[in-house]
Amino acid sequence: MRIERLGQDKIRIFLTFDDLSERGIQKEDMWQEVPKVHDLFTEMMDQAYSELGFDATGPLAVEVFALPAQGMVVIVTRGKYDHHQYGASGEDELPEEIYEMEVTLEQSDSIVYAFRDFEVLVEAAHVLIGNITSGGKLYSYNDKWYLYFDPKEYEESVLSGLVAVLAEFADSSSVTDAVLAEYGKTVMAENAVEVLCTHFKRQE
Repeated sequence: MRIERLGQDKIRIFLTFDDLSERGIQKEDMWQEVPKVHDLFTEMMDQAYSELGFDATGPLAVEVFALPAQGMVVIVTRGKYDHHQYGASGEDELPEEIYEMEVTLEQSDSIVYAFRDFEVLVEAAHVLIGNITSGGKLYSYNDKWYLYFDPKEYEESVLSGLVAVLAEFADSSSVTDAVLAEYGKTVMAENAVEVLCTHFKRQE
């Protein structure tokens, strides 16, 4: 199990299938509410706290990406409780269940991330081209920019890094390549990262 900090309120956890099997967990179990998965998540959060000082109290958005051959990438984003919602007496009473998780499980044939800001998209492209890839497709759809990658074009070790960078700059999306192609506008049909870096400079 490897844990990395992506931001103040966001971490990435990489689980190999060996990590899962050692705990008696099958890949399919990650899609279910089973005690072993809850125990695994508790272990991950304890390790994140001890290694990175990441405090997992409060609502958490958890994205689980299944990588076909190597394991899983788990992106955990910490939200904040509205203390006025809990304990009208003024005391900061939190619910007994500390990990209030909103879990998104992705096992699709594509990696799609939505950017709200074009400048952030350009920034991400410059990080990607220096370390990971020059490929990708770029779409415009519903006032957002969508960067699409086909996982089959990349080695598993590259995929985990790709997801980590994208998760730092954008939000994962369940919109498919087919929907983007049909209802959105294809801005860059190939090598989107390279084209973005060629034509747009990152802000200093």
